[in-house]
Amino acid sequence: MTDRVRITVFDTSLRDGEQSPGCSMNQQEKLRLAHQLDRLGVDVIEAGFPIASEGDFEAVRAISAVVRRPIIAALSRACRPDIERAWQALQGAARPRIHVFLATSDIHLQYKLRMTRDECLAQARDAVRLAKSLCDDVEFSPEDATRTEPDFLCRVLDAVVEAGATTLNIPDTVGYTMPTEFGDLIATIRRRVKGIEKVTISAHCHNDLGLAVANTLAAIAAGARQVECTINGIGERAGNASLEEIVMAMRVRPDRYPYETSVVGEHLFGASQLLSEITGVPVQPNKAITGRNAFAHEAGIHQDGVLKNPLTYEIMTPQSVGVPDSTLVLGKHSGRHALAMRCEQLGYQFNRRALDDIYRRFVRLADRIKHVEDHHLLELIRETHKPAASATPLIERIPTALAAAASTGSHEPPVRPLVFPTAENGAGGPVSVSADHHEQEDYLWGV
Repeated sequence: MTDRVRITVFDTSLRDGEQSPGCSMNQQEKLRLAHQLDRLGVDVIEAGFPIASEGDFEAVRAISAVVRRPIIAALSRACRPDIERAWQALQGAARPRIHVFLATSDIHLQYKLRMTRDECLAQARDAVRLAKSLCDDVEFSPEDATRTEPDFLCRVLDAVVEAGATTLNIPDTVGYTMPTEFGDLIATIRRRVKGIEKVTISAHCHNDLGLAVANTLAAIAAGARQVECTINGIGERAGNASLEEIVMAMRVRPDRYPYETSVVGEHLFGASQLLSEITGVPVQPNKAITGRNAFAHEAGIHQDGVLKNPLTYEIMTPQSVGVPDSTLVLGKHSGRHALAMRCEQLGYQFNRRALDDIYRRFVRLADRIKHVEDHHLLELIRETHKPAASATPLIERIPTALAAAASTGSHEPPVRPLVFPTAENGAGGPVSVSADHHEQEDYLWGV
C-alpha cells in the first residue's frame, strides 16, 4: 500500500486573517497564536506583512526567533523595499520564506497599478529574482488570478518559475470562481507552465460566495499540494478558506480525497477558541467543526439516534477535533429519550406515565424559553410531581447527589438504566412491555 499524498498546510491567520475588521493582534497575541499553530502542526505560518508597520515587522521577527519547526513566511509586494524588509524580519527564522505578490488581472492592472501587462510581467520576474538572491524559499502569488486572462497568467508564472520561485500560489482573491472552474485553472497551469514539476502549486481562496473550502478542495483534486487557510475562516471581507474544514473534509472522506496533512485534529478546537479569545470575535454557533452547535443535537429523532449510536448523526467524533463531547440541547424539538436521560443525570428516574406528564409540560416550557437548562428542569420536576411518589431517586436525593458530584469535580451523578413499566392488556391485566417497543415509540412520538 502506497503512502497517501501529503498536503502542505499554510496558515495565514496572522496575516490575511488579521486583516479582518476587529481581528488585529499585537505582538504578544501573535506569539501566543503562533505557538498554538505550531502545536496544531501546520507546515507554514505566514506571520505578517513586515513593511506594513513596525509592529508587524517586530511580530514576524519575534515569531521567527522562537517558533522553529514550521516555515515562517513574510508577505511583500513585488518591490525592493518590501522584499528587503521582509528578509530583515525573517533572518532569525530556521526555515524562512519570502512571499511576493503582484496583481495580474486587467482590472487591477488598469485601475489599481496603472501598468501594462508587459510591465507587470517584468516586475514579477525581477521581484522574484531579488527575493531568491536573499532566500532560497520564495513563493509568488498573482493577485486576482481567477480573473486574469489564462494565457497571460501562464506567461507570468513561466517567468517567475524561471526566476527561482519554489511555490506558485493561485489566489481567488475576491472569491469569484466556481469549484469546477478553479479545478480547470489549476489543471491548465500544470499543463502549460514550464518547469511546473519542480514547484509546488498552492491555492488561496476567499469566501465571498461561500465557496472557499469547495474551491480549495477542487484545487487539491486538480493537483495543488499546498492550501492557504485560516483558523475559523477569518480574513478580508467574508474570510478565507477555513483550515479546520479543509483538514476534516479530507480526514472524513479519504475515499474522495486520499491525502494527508500534518495537522493534529485534537488541537483544532483549542486553536479556534484561542483565536476567538484573542480577537474578541466569537465563532458563529453553526460554524462547521468548531461552532458550539457542531456537535449539539436538539431534534428528538437526532437525540434518540445519537444516544443509541453517535454515528447515526455524527460523521466525526467530537474528540477528533478537540471538542470534549456531544451536547444534547433540551428544547422544544427534543424527545422523551433525551429528557429521561437528563432527568436521570440529575438524580431522578420516572415511570412511563410520569415521564409523559413531565414531557408535555417540558414542551410547553421550551416553547416559551427556547432552551431548558438544568435549573428549569428541576423546578419543573418539583412542580409536576412529588419526587417521593412519582420518581425513584438515583443513588441519593438530588441535593446530596449534586453536592457529591461537585466535590469530585463531576457535573453528573451516576446513572442507572431506564426501568420500563408494565402496560395493561384489553382485559385490564398486566403485560410485559419490552425496551425495544418503547424505544421505537420514543423515536416516533417525542420528536
